[in-house]
Amino acid sequence: MAAVPTVEQETGLQVDPALEAFVRDELLAGLDDLDPTTFWASFAALNRRFTRRTKELLARRDELQRQVDGWHAAHPGPLDETGRGAYADFLTEIGYLVGEAEPTLTVTDVDAEIATLAGPQLVVPSTVPRYALNAANARWGSLFDALYGTDVLPLDHEPVKGYDEARGAQVIAEADRLLDELFPLADGSHAGVESYTVADGALVPALADPVQFAGFRGDAAAPTAVLLRRNGLHVELTVDREHRVGRGHHAGVADVVLESAVTTIVDLEDSVSTVDGEDKADAYRTWLGLMTGNLVSRFEKGGTTLTRRAEPDREHTAPDGSTVTLPGRATLLVRVVGHHMDTDAVRTADGEPVGEGLLDLFVAVTAALHDLRGLGPHRNSRTGSVYVVKPKQHGPDEVALTVDMLAAVEEALGLPERTVKIGVMDEEKRTSVNLSACVAAAADRIIFVNTGFLDRTGDEIHTCFAGGAVVPKGDMRSQTWFGAYEDRNVDVALRAGFGGTAQIGKGMWAKPAAMREMVDAKIEHPRAGADCAWVPSPTAATLHALHYLRVDVDNRQAELASRPLTDRSLLLAPALLGAERPAAETVTHELETNAQSILGYVVRWVGLGVGCSTVPDLEGVGLMEDRATLRISCQLLANWLAHGIVDEATVRETFARLAAFVDEQNAGEPGYRPMSDDLDGSAPFRAALDLVFTGREEPNGYTEPVLTRWRRTAKEAAAQGR
Repeated sequence: MAAVPTVEQETGLQVDPALEAFVRDELLAGLDDLDPTTFWASFAALNRRFTRRTKELLARRDELQRQVDGWHAAHPGPLDETGRGAYADFLTEIGYLVGEAEPTLTVTDVDAEIATLAGPQLVVPSTVPRYALNAANARWGSLFDALYGTDVLPLDHEPVKGYDEARGAQVIAEADRLLDELFPLADGSHAGVESYTVADGALVPALADPVQFAGFRGDAAAPTAVLLRRNGLHVELTVDREHRVGRGHHAGVADVVLESAVTTIVDLEDSVSTVDGEDKADAYRTWLGLMTGNLVSRFEKGGTTLTRRAEPDREHTAPDGSTVTLPGRATLLVRVVGHHMDTDAVRTADGEPVGEGLLDLFVAVTAALHDLRGLGPHRNSRTGSVYVVKPKQHGPDEVALTVDMLAAVEEALGLPERTVKIGVMDEEKRTSVNLSACVAAAADRIIFVNTGFLDRTGDEIHTCFAGGAVVPKGDMRSQTWFGAYEDRNVDVALRAGFGGTAQIGKGMWAKPAAMREMVDAKIEHPRAGADCAWVPSPTAATLHALHYLRVDVDNRQAELASRPLTDRSLLLAPALLGAERPAAETVTHELETNAQSILGYVVRWVGLGVGCSTVPDLEGVGLMEDRATLRISCQLLANWLAHGIVDEATVRETFARLAAFVDEQNAGEPGYRPMSDDLDGSAPFRAALDLVFTGREEPNGYTEPVLTRWRRTAKEAAAQGR
């Protein structure tokens, strides 16, 4: 029998065995019109088509940065209005700054969760199936659990084991208060209701606004659930008088369930550590399982094996007697890596690594064919679209490159034009200042612009690096560029017609345990005109949903649409100290804070392959860290080192001292290897120093190349038992 030709023999590509097996045995299973040879041949053609153009655009980035460095070196320090004008003229001359565009969105077939429904947005690493399922299922979340288990309500008594009746009463009282605020009764308070019933298609007791009653489940005279609606979002009162909570509730309500994470981004980028074919296959497997609807996660909790899978849709009886079907899961988007990354999980015939973002895109859209063809038990997109979030694009030419890639992937897979939509992360300075042109480049596909303050700050530091020392990290939000950046993102999007068509997003809440603070602060995102904002957990999504129940984002966007367009020259004000120098104690605090956060994140990324972590800071407060937060810390220390605020010896001493501190914080973590036992032999420790000492030279200050190199070193050492 003749040997079956290999992928390399058929296509010239050298594919990692784990990735090749995943594509052959899992990704293409059930897609009868696609076989491995066709798949890889199509990808090889895409890679040939776009490699040169991608590299030319990356070279253009580097050349522009060299010119910007020269200008800042000649004009050091902060810029006043006159200086910003001169800077703008220079940036226009070199092609960094392009003319303002007046785009109008023409995108179609966008699901309501993205086009018209304002609500929280989760971002979840694709490498942890359990978390991905939690995020997909976070479309609905328990308000009772969110209030009971967080610091939103102060604990005014000593906690008890098991269910705390006093705490439960506190939660019920707060839920009644929220219901009175959001769904007031025509007469009296929800706290005085002894039962909820339905009569003649209306809720009894009557709501002040009867339209807020959206349906029920069970018998009208004794419903098991009451469905309410406000600002497009639903709230379900689950009634069960036999439940331990329902027994103590005045109306038998066992829970108040909020429609929460309307959309979720499944992340192949900033929150994962994927450095080889095996890692990439694991990440792709999760996205595929979500697209087929067959993803299952089994895990141990409290000595019991639990199984998690995607939730089904939810059905209620509408007031007119018809059936109301609501999605049981968030609408899913997938974030691929940026143009700047290659991967040797696949190599060309010449041995060159391929574009990682292009590989992500081709695999992700192929996986979505299962959803588009209705092959699974659930549908992600009911309009027949695939939603791809593209990060770290620099300016409209790179957005145009992505758009052409999407079109080429559609053609390769036989999809209708503009099936694949794009979410643009507004997180690099050259995109911020040219946002209208970026939107214009993708006007028939764009479904999302999102301010990514963290990466945007890292790029801000790198862009003005040669102009002098930057302000401390904690002062970045008070800089001129920051407020203009957040406002202008909304202004440009509203003028382009995003309202009712696409999402305007805001960034992440980075303190997973500080829910009281989040509830107080994050309402500013919908008030700023954002349809969605990122949250770090399903619980945070449920609490953040309260903000969208309070704020009618459509009305707020209508109000904001008439304000003047934010002057983009304000974005050109660099965050520089000038002649000022911070006090010695400020320098020490900044050095220690950033060194500790770098080490705390890198030791898990490099040593354990964990791409997103809650890292306790120097005071033990858990902060969500990913590559975006890492980029800020590394760029700031590299900048201060270059401009003499700190010196190399002090940096090395601080990192060595805090390595032991981070080791203590991670004591007991399975598989953790302390850095301080052998600093010279510790891949995470050496990676952390590399990130600072090479931060000036790394293109755009990105951390992925250094992290990837050291993670592979650590994996190789582990495989050899070292």
